[in-house]
Amino acid sequence: MAQGWIEGVPGQSRLPQFQRIGNGTAFADQIFGLVGRSLFFAEFSREDISILTSYMDVYRVQRDQIIIRENDGGDFMLLVIEGSVDILKKGMRGERQHMTTAGPGMTLGEMSMIDGEPRFATCIATSSVVFAALHRDDMAKIILDYPSLGSKILVKVVSMLSSRLRQTSARLLQYMERGNL
Repeated sequence: MAQGWIEGVPGQSRLPQFQRIGNGTAFADQIFGLVGRSLFFAEFSREDISILTSYMDVYRVQRDQIIIRENDGGDFMLLVIEGSVDILKKGMRGERQHMTTAGPGMTLGEMSMIDGEPRFATCIATSSVVFAALHRDDMAKIILDYPSLGSKILVKVVSMLSSRLRQTSARLLQYMERGNL
């Protein structure tokens, strides 16, 4: 359950490009406060969140800082605790197109954490942002240490990804029906 490790070295940030402000445990109450605003935490108890946050590190980034860059590797997902993040995708001509904005209680980067593929979009802070990061290897530890919680997290992530795919498919169908494709 140790956090802040780089290749087994305690106290070292796993995301050194960001300002680490502590272990997730110190933010458990604040994250628990997001329960009503976050679909991710809809069925999580205070104990679930306490356990989950013990596997997370918390970071702060400044406005306009890139948190996730499209096509980069990455093995973590993040939970926005404070602030907002724009999600941008490169268009066919290389221009960045705004997809959506994520605020407190929303998660980003789940696809790459699960499948290990390059990042789908770029995420840029639109204000000072505080986020908690959960790495793939820590997700594996949760599954081994707390199977019930691990299952709950995986079901939530899969459900969110499925919902996003359905929304995207519906938008694509509307686009195709307008004769734009």
